[in-house]
Amino acid sequence: MLISTDSVNATTARIAVLGDSLVQGYGLHPDEGLVPQLEAWLVEKGVNAALINAGVSGDTTAGGLARLDWTLSDDVDALIVSLGANDALRGIDPSVSLSNLGAILQEANARHIPILLIGIAAPGNYGPDYASEFNAMFPTLSKTFGTLLYPDILQPLTELPDRTATLAQYFQPDGLHPNVDGVKLITNAIGPYVAELAKLAAQNASSPESNH
Repeated sequence: MLISTDSVNATTARIAVLGDSLVQGYGLHPDEGLVPQLEAWLVEKGVNAALINAGVSGDTTAGGLARLDWTLSDDVDALIVSLGANDALRGIDPSVSLSNLGAILQEANARHIPILLIGIAAPGNYGPDYASEFNAMFPTLSKTFGTLLYPDILQPLTELPDRTATLAQYFQPDGLHPNVDGVKLITNAIGPYVAELAKLAAQNASSPESNH
């Protein structure tokens, strides 16, 4: 169960958001992307958290792993991982994605950094077996590494009943990237999970095991 944002510690949590174009803010003004909207949501809820945009458009899980050391600088208190969309679009073997994400989470765990893992649902182009294996890796990884989990970053949009209307109202013309209103729906859904992560980060900062 997620905690009330009112109980989040007043200490500012520095949270790196490792991701692809959905994190980077592709096609949007600098203040309209997921990271700035999430930070504004947290401020509105009274959560002291500074988000670091570590999103790179087109990035795969392999790319995220390659730049993890740079992302996890000494001042990072928590990590959000939102990768996998480009792996699925390219049809990369889910076992490869699983291995890359596992290595990211293992390294963050080794540094005693709390994690929020954000998944994404595979498209249907590669068949039900591929989709089933791909989609299962996020809850599996979360359970293995003890992370918070939001299973599908696009769920607030894909669960809307009218797909045609949703594409017109909440997506950019490419049909892949949310527009500013779509990002707002995603922010409202993910925000409480980030608030919980901020609380864990504040608790972690005062722990004897913490590297901060």
